[in-house]
Amino acid sequence: MDKFVIQGGRPLNGTVAASGSKNASLPLMAAALLARGTFTIHHTPDLQDVHTLANLLRIIGCRVQYDPVGKDMLINTENVHHFEAPYELVKKMRASIYVLGPLLARYGEARVSLPGGCAWGPRPVDLHIEGMKQLGADIDLDGGYIVARKDRLIGNRIKFPISSVGATGNVLMAAVLARGESVLENAAIEPEIVALTQFLAAMGAKIDGIGTRKLTVQGVDHLYPTHFDNLPDRIEIGTFMIAAAMTRGDVTITNVIHEQIEAISEHLIRAGCTIEKGDRRIRVKGPETISPVNVITDVFPGFPTDMQAQWIAFMTQASGPSSIVDQIYFDRWKHVPELERLNAKLRTDGNMCKIDAPATLKGAQVMSTDLRASASLILAGLAAKGTTEVLRVYHLDRGYEKLELKLASLGAEITREKYEEFVKLDTEE
Repeated sequence: MDKFVIQGGRPLNGTVAASGSKNASLPLMAAALLARGTFTIHHTPDLQDVHTLANLLRIIGCRVQYDPVGKDMLINTENVHHFEAPYELVKKMRASIYVLGPLLARYGEARVSLPGGCAWGPRPVDLHIEGMKQLGADIDLDGGYIVARKDRLIGNRIKFPISSVGATGNVLMAAVLARGESVLENAAIEPEIVALTQFLAAMGAKIDGIGTRKLTVQGVDHLYPTHFDNLPDRIEIGTFMIAAAMTRGDVTITNVIHEQIEAISEHLIRAGCTIEKGDRRIRVKGPETISPVNVITDVFPGFPTDMQAQWIAFMTQASGPSSIVDQIYFDRWKHVPELERLNAKLRTDGNMCKIDAPATLKGAQVMSTDLRASASLILAGLAAKGTTEVLRVYHLDRGYEKLELKLASLGAEITREKYEEFVKLDTEE
């Protein structure tokens, strides 16, 4: 396995470019199943999750090529013949369920394993399943698989009880080939969903209300291949912004869409940071004294839940106590005990975490438990005194492209090293 070894206490300075969005890439790749031909998705990040979905598409019958230099993903769907997403791949990544809607809509059948992914909290797929049922699909659960069938889906009015990015994307991809009109109410409006609707429209889908919580879809008989520019990764951008602030550094991030990170920028300004916005770039200068700022996560355009762990690490360096309430996931606290190993003073109560600050972070060996938890531990390590070792960074590789190299280019002393995990067995009789 790999670990990161970090010598903390060094301010970050310089310029770094944001990679393409992981959370946008995955539904775009799945959407290619809706038409026959060759698709090109530009600015696709070189990430484990992207390669996992690429392998899943290959099993389904696609030819997939990725250029790690130019960041172009080419997907040819002419020989799709296998309509199953096996557990061996789906267990690695919850977003694999995105193939359910496209396979069902275009081929009339799909067999998709119930998903896996990060080891925290229940994120049920019932909204995806119910959406397919409302479009007329026959759904069974068989041996841990979602088995869906329908010769052609039928448009319907679907109101999501909660604004779910995954369910909105999956149902939307199914609806574009359904017979008649579909109306999706309380749809997610995250930038990644807007990108998906724009991609589908470029394929020939008829969608009104793009960017709003009500999407009206007129089903069409056929869609066509296209090429598309992926979004920058707003969570990676937010992580670099906090890294600059937390180390009292001065970092400029390029490939930025400001409207997608407004909530992060506003909270950093309240914490005392200096923010300068330019043409697709943002400069963040950390304050000498970090002001405590309470945060409540929310759906877009609110403060993203995927920045919750990073913000907790940041607030350990504030001049006083603060709190964060996660309204999206009530038990996303796997990083808390690991941050406490670095001398953070944290208390969780339901979906609230209270941060007792300032805390003098001290280097230690810590364990990554999920993608964003990994990022919070690295941020804490950058600010800690001494050496921090972050184990199991394969979680991080799912969603951050060459993070250690980017941080090193900004002056961080961080290296990737191999290590072996040993489990001591109790052999006493």
